[in-house]
Amino acid sequence: MSRSMIRKAYEWMMRLAAHHNATWALAIVAFIESSVFPLPPDALLIPMGLARRERIWWYAALCTLASVAGGMLGYVIGYFLFDTIGQAILDFYGMGEKFHTFTRWYNENGAAIVLFAGITPFPYKVITIASGVTGLNFAIFMAASAVARGLRFFLLAGLLYWFGPAARNILEKYLGWITLALGILLVGGFIAIRYLV
Repeated sequence: MSRSMIRKAYEWMMRLAAHHNATWALAIVAFIESSVFPLPPDALLIPMGLARRERIWWYAALCTLASVAGGMLGYVIGYFLFDTIGQAILDFYGMGEKFHTFTRWYNENGAAIVLFAGITPFPYKVITIASGVTGLNFAIFMAASAVARGLRFFLLAGLLYWFGPAARNILEKYLGWITLALGILLVGGFIAIRYLV
C-alpha cells in the first residue's frame, strides 16, 4: 500500500472521528484492523478520546473487544482460508516470503509473539493469520490477544485522559516507540519468568 493511500485513509478516519456514528466506526475499524485493514484504530480513538474524555475508558474497552473479535476472524482466515485469502493479504503487505520462515518457530513462542504484536505497531493482522495457519492453541491466542490489545488501548486511553490535548502530539510522534518499548518489557518479563523461575 502506497504512502498516499495510507495518508488518504488516515485523513478519512480523522473526518470519521467527528461523525455522529463515530463509536460504530471505531468498533468496525478495530475489528477489521485485526485481519485486513492497514490503519490502527488509534487514529479514531485519539480524536474521539480528546473530544469526550469522560468516555475514553468506554472507547478503550470497545476497541479491545472489537479488536479481539477481529483477531478471531484473522485466525479463521489463517486456519481455513490461508491458501485463498490469507496468502493474498500477506503478499499485499509484502510479508509472504518472510511469513514461511516465521512460522517455523512460531508455535514454540506463540503466546509471547501474540502479546508483543498486540501491543506494538507490528501489523497485528499478520499475527492473527499466522496463529491460524500454525494452529496455535486457540485459548492461548485469545488470552494473549485480550491482554495485549487491552494493554495497548487502555494505555492510550490513560495517556489521553490524564494528559489531554498535550498527549496527542506526543502520541502521534512516539506511539510506535512507546508501545514497542512496553512490548519488549512485557515479553522480556514473560521470558524471564519462563527461564529464571
